[in-house]
Amino acid sequence: MTDSVLSTEAAPRLNRRQAAKIRTRQKVLDAARSLFAERGYEPATIRDIAKGAGMSTGAVFANFQDKAELFEAVLTEDMSRLAEVVEAGAPEGEPVRQRLLGALSAGYHSSLDQLPLFQAIVARSWFQPLAAEMRARAATKNLLLAIGGILQEAVAKGELSKDADIRLLVELIWDAYLSNYRRAAYDEWDAKALSDHMGKQIDVILAGALSKK
Repeated sequence: MTDSVLSTEAAPRLNRRQAAKIRTRQKVLDAARSLFAERGYEPATIRDIAKGAGMSTGAVFANFQDKAELFEAVLTEDMSRLAEVVEAGAPEGEPVRQRLLGALSAGYHSSLDQLPLFQAIVARSWFQPLAAEMRARAATKNLLLAIGGILQEAVAKGELSKDADIRLLVELIWDAYLSNYRRAAYDEWDAKALSDHMGKQIDVILAGALSKK
């Protein structure tokens, strides 16, 4: 059986109603993303999201149970896109520090115009139910894998010690990356200032894991 046959079987064609529902859902997501990015979570109402999408509130609720579920859907989409940006931002063949900094700097450059959205992501992570927290972690999985991949490659190349705790390093780097959005929000740091600070944080985080040659 050929690959083309397999792909055809795996992706059945949608009928008009299904296609229309997907388009409607995406319009709601796009409108919600714009409002969350502009206002943050609390000030963005379902009524305003519906207005931005050019539809009724009933149409929004036909696709999403509530604003929390809508926010999670936006988060999942945006974290997937950010993971692609971060992965593409790591320069090939460079030392681990430059690769990490290139990847995370690309993340700042691509997301800083949506600062209220990232503030909402961080704020809600402290108060959401356990199930929502698990879904949020799943949404960031590819981002963490991208960071971990850079570190694993550094171990293979002998830049980092073979007994380096990769999971802990990923956690520390990701926490530092997220925390820097506060500086953008409250100290008006731009992407360059965030990247420069991130470079210093990477130096400290990796210091104990560098290979002793």
